[in-house]
Amino acid sequence: MERRDFLKALSACAAAAIAPEDAWSALNQPGLRYLRPPGALPEDDFLSACIHCGQCGEVCPNRCISYFGMENGLASVDTPYIIPRDKGCILCMKCGDVCPSGAIQKVERTAEAIVEGVSMGRARVDEQLCLSFQGKTCGVCYRACPLPDVAITVGMLEQPHVTDKCVGCGLCERSCIQLPQAIRVIPNYG
Repeated sequence: MERRDFLKALSACAAAAIAPEDAWSALNQPGLRYLRPPGALPEDDFLSACIHCGQCGEVCPNRCISYFGMENGLASVDTPYIIPRDKGCILCMKCGDVCPSGAIQKVERTAEAIVEGVSMGRARVDEQLCLSFQGKTCGVCYRACPLPDVAITVGMLEQPHVTDKCVGCGLCERSCIQLPQAIRVIPNYG
């Protein structure tokens, strides 16, 4: 743990001791948008099963998995998460292979198994921001998708259309050249 993270955690604990209700509401940020690793159990089951071992992040070749400190509430401390705009998941499925508790399920690395067993979220396109819907060909999100023509298809001028097969890996959001991004993954937790 870095010194800065330690000091943040220490101050959050001190605040919780002084005014527990205020500290809890400050720590539990409902606006924080994150994804759980692919194959993760539904949120409540995931939080119960995760043993905070860190093996999923260690095995991740894309280094997209981070761990919560106090910023997402006490129940989430040291649990893995992914911020798709920072770095999307490449669906290597290695995290499920090493998870000793079953919080992240094993999923075979085939398109069919991934579509069936992974539900991190679903991408949504904001047509008001998307260059392809503004008459300028783009297609960056489509080319970034590990499941092209399955999770996302393109129409005229490479207009992206997300299908119900999207697993929410976040690679489209990470690759979007618009600021703010025209495509975002909406998580499936909650």
